[in-house]
Amino acid sequence: MSQFVFPAACFVLLLASNGFAEDKIPLKTDLPQVAVTGTPVPITIPHEPKLEKWPQFEVPAGTVNLARGKKVTASDSEIIVGTLDQITDGDKAGDEGSFVTLGRGKQWVQIDLGKTARIYAVVVWHYHGQERVYHDVMVQISDDSSFTKCATIYDNSDKGSDRPYIETRYGKLIDAKGAHGRYVRLYSNGNTSTKENDYIEVEVWGKPAA
Repeated sequence: MSQFVFPAACFVLLLASNGFAEDKIPLKTDLPQVAVTGTPVPITIPHEPKLEKWPQFEVPAGTVNLARGKKVTASDSEIIVGTLDQITDGDKAGDEGSFVTLGRGKQWVQIDLGKTARIYAVVVWHYHGQERVYHDVMVQISDDSSFTKCATIYDNSDKGSDRPYIETRYGKLIDAKGAHGRYVRLYSNGNTSTKENDYIEVEVWGKPAA
């Protein structure tokens, strides 16, 4: 059963700066193989050009995936396919048994990093088994689980400034700009192929806050 609650006014958290330059390195991650399943539905909505390679993005040295193995909760109490722990288990394959499906309408999943961290990037794989675009994708970072104060780092809804994108094996890398927070919440509202909401994997790249 869906228990989606749209967030109240989300006050933007100030993005922290440590006051000195940090050595930067390219962000690298293990990428899944191409997985093609089913017949794709034509995409008629405007979107970014399809990603053809892993984007070049630098993060401070020592940055790691803080989400690996962390607890995941969701707005939908009755998951249709899979289990929420699969979202942070490191398996990015696009075949059956590797993804989680939540119900229809606006839904969210939330990762508890365990402690406050300085976050530089969030990477999400919804479903790359076929080309599709997910609607109303929004990613927020907060220090409290209720998200009364948070930083919105991506929003491709009608109210946001980001453009929808086509799902590929490269996922979607989102610049978190060093936001501080313990919780990461990701929203979606169905896609161009189905009305459900899927997740294969979410990575949160950062460092524990000093």
